[in-house]
This record gives sequence, C-alpha cells and structure tokens, in this order.
Amino acid sequence: MPPITIYLILIFSLFIPPHPTTADQSFISSLITQTGLDFVKNLLISKAIPTLTATRISAIEKTVRIPVIGKVHIVLSDITINRVNVGLSKIKPDVTGVTISGSDVTCDLSMKWHYAYGTWLGPISISDSGTARVKVIGMETGTKLGLHNEEGSLKLYVINCNCHMRDMSIDLNGGASWLYQGVVDAFEESIRSEVSKEIIKKLKAGVIKLGSVVESLPKLIEVDDIASLNVTFVDDPFLSDTSLGFGINGLFVESKKDNFLFGEMLPPPVSCSDPSKMVGIALDEAVFNSAFGLYYNAMFMRWVVDKVPEQNLLNTAGWRFIVPQLYKKYPNDDMNLEITLSSPPIMRVSNQNIDATVYADLVIDVLPGVDTIPVACISLVMTGVGTVQVTRNNLTGHLNLDDFTMSLKWSKIGNLHMFLIQPVMWTLIETVFLPYINARLEVGFLLPIFRGITLQNAEILFRDSRITICSDFSYKEPFDPSRTLVYSS
Repeated sequence: MPPITIYLILIFSLFIPPHPTTADQSFISSLITQTGLDFVKNLLISKAIPTLTATRISAIEKTVRIPVIGKVHIVLSDITINRVNVGLSKIKPDVTGVTISGSDVTCDLSMKWHYAYGTWLGPISISDSGTARVKVIGMETGTKLGLHNEEGSLKLYVINCNCHMRDMSIDLNGGASWLYQGVVDAFEESIRSEVSKEIIKKLKAGVIKLGSVVESLPKLIEVDDIASLNVTFVDDPFLSDTSLGFGINGLFVESKKDNFLFGEMLPPPVSCSDPSKMVGIALDEAVFNSAFGLYYNAMFMRWVVDKVPEQNLLNTAGWRFIVPQLYKKYPNDDMNLEITLSSPPIMRVSNQNIDATVYADLVIDVLPGVDTIPVACISLVMTGVGTVQVTRNNLTGHLNLDDFTMSLKWSKIGNLHMFLIQPVMWTLIETVFLPYINARLEVGFLLPIFRGITLQNAEILFRDSRITICSDFSYKEPFDPSRTLVYSS
C-alpha cells in the first residue's frame, strides 16, 4: 500500500470510534481536534511529497515564430518534478468537508529540450539540444474531501481539487540567447498547465486509493473466538469548524456473526478539560456491558479453584468449626470451589468513578476420592469500585472490593450459618477471585487504533455514563507496511 494512502487514512480513521440509549445508536465516539488534525496533516505532507517527486510529465512540443529566425519547432521532453517544498500548509474541517491546502510551495523541474528550423539556404536545417531547469515559485494547492456513511462503511470523495502557480523561471543549458526568450514565451503557460494537471491528478489518485481502503475497513474486529467488536459506522461523520468526529456501533458481538446495526447519530459530545489534546474518545458503559453479556452467554465465566493462599480452606478440616456437619460427613477430604457467574456483571459509570456489580454462585465440592461431590451452593453479590488507565493503546482496569452479600442457594449438608462463613468468603474473594479478575483487567480493552499510532499523556474523565479518554498521540511507521491496516495494541 502506498505511504500516501496510509497517512491519509490517519485523518479519517485514527480512532474508529456518540451516545447510546438504544441498541441502534453508536456507543463509541471519537473527536479529532484541530491540534490532532494539524499533527496528521504534517505527517500527510511529509509523506505525500515523495509521491510527487520523480514524477514524469508528458512531452510538450510547439512550432513558434521567432523574429529573424522564422519558424522553430521546439520539443520539451523528459520533464520531471525533482523537488517539492511546502512552505505553509493547513487542514481545515467545516460542515461540508475537510480541506487540505499548501501555500508558498516551490517546485524544481528538469527537462530536455530540442529545436530545429530550416534556413533560407534551402533544405539545410539547423538543430540543437540540451537540458533545462525550471523553478516554480509561489504555488498553491488545495483538496477538499467529503465523507459520508454508505451502509455502515465510510465513503470518501473529492469535492474539488486545484493547483495555482505564481512565478516561474526557466534556465537553459546550451542554445542561443534568442532560444531562451522563445521558450519562455511559448512554453511557460504550457508548463504551468501540465504541472498543475499532473499534481491534481496525483492528489485525486491518492484520494481514490484512500477511498477504496477506507471503504474496505472491516465492520467487525475479532478479539478472540468468542467476541468481536462491531465497528460499523453510524450515520455520517460529525464535522465542525474545529474538529472531525465519528460514531460506530461499538458493541461486542459474537465472532463471525453479521450483527451490523445502524441508527441515528448524535454529534459526538466528547469534551476534554484540556482543549490542546489531539483526540477525545468516549466509550459508553454499554460497550463494556455488551462484552460481559457476550462472555457470560458463551459460558466463559466459570473457574475451578483448587489452590488458595490459605490451602487449609480446601480441606474439610479447615471448615470443622465453621460448618461442623461438613467435616463430620467428609472428614479430612480435599475440596474444590467452583465459581460461576450467575448473570452478566453490570458496570455503571458515574461522574466520579466506576461502580461494578458481580453476581456469582460458589459451589463447594468435596473430593472423597476420584469423585467430585457438590455439597452446597452460596449466592454472592459483590460490589466494587473500578479504576482505569491507558496502557499503550489499551484501556486497562483494576477492581477493588467494596462490599458483598451472600445467601444459601442450596445445601446437601443442612443449614449453613452465613455469619460464620462470611469471613471465609471475604478471604476467598480478596485472595482468589479479585486477583483473577484483575489479572484479566490488566490486559485491558483494546482501543480500535491503527498500527503505528501510540497514545501519549492520556487523561481519563468520567461523565454522563461514559469513559472519555483525552490524549495526544505519536506515529511510528510499522516495520511491515503491508500490515498497517491491522488493529493492534
């Protein structure tokens, strides 16, 4: 994939990201600020320039009448753009599209020239050839791009594209003095026209390539065999005079299922306390709850505990004063604890923090030999407070236990005294269950970001039932350009 395409993509798809109340709205918002767009524009310019250099322009030939000399046939060939330097550049969004422009652009060209003309002496002709250098000064370019949603994909198109030149100098190597003025008079406008057409052609070609890549962006990003993230675009991008925003469905769905939802998009209400941040990404709590529900439905949330810090709790002898009837019926037998979520966990984002509620069943198993005998089941409702941070491009978390309640669901060993069991349950939750959960939360939620992009100095805000990440970012070109369109952490 050409580098120009890769960098253009950054403008529109850095963060495939509005606000949810129903399942057909977008649940992840992203807003690229003017600061972020300027960063991307600088990358774009630096990578677009090499695609313009070494560009060959079609030969130009004309027959011109020069005083005293007469008719002279002049051919300019091997016209090549060797160097382009952009003095000033800017990227400007508005409600109709995004304009990328350059001014004070200089351009150096090289070419070969050849002329021939007849003489009054008869069939004798005079010809000569050489090289020339052309310098274009004060060139201005501008490309305005439009974006709209087409069946869940982002379509990119050219609204207008232009190139204008102010001054030009031509320096010939060889030839007579009269030739220089003849070339300037006859070919300056032709050179301007051909160079402008070629630059416009290159810019449009880059947009076409970009458009085809953007349209082919996946609608599902596979996380594992269980879950995929639905990145279907919802409605048209949000455009203002200072930012560019996107909305996607953003819910987790079952892998390899076409679960593309469309809905009415609200303007991305991403708000950062630091307006200089390059990008803001808002994730609704529904994104996380959809993941919990999906893994729960896949029966993925069950753990068998056979090792604990206080190993005596996995033998009936450790319970002889807590549940005497258990020890009496199964003296000195080993035990397992099966922890299964009884319903999907629920996460709520308030203006200050993240509250989580986890519903689980704990089954006590006795192992009198090769058999496993379930003897009791205790229902647990655990509440905790979560914290999140950005680790590279992952949103990672940590859960602290706030409180829990418990009740006996069923028992084969008679009634159990919950107040006696409660300290044991607290120990098991703190030393087994929470470390297990936090080990997975530390892996984190992969933000849908293209390879090469790294978030920096991220700030995290909690408001309106959403987690908002405000961040700067840097770019490092991937080692393997062919894999640039692979989402990665």
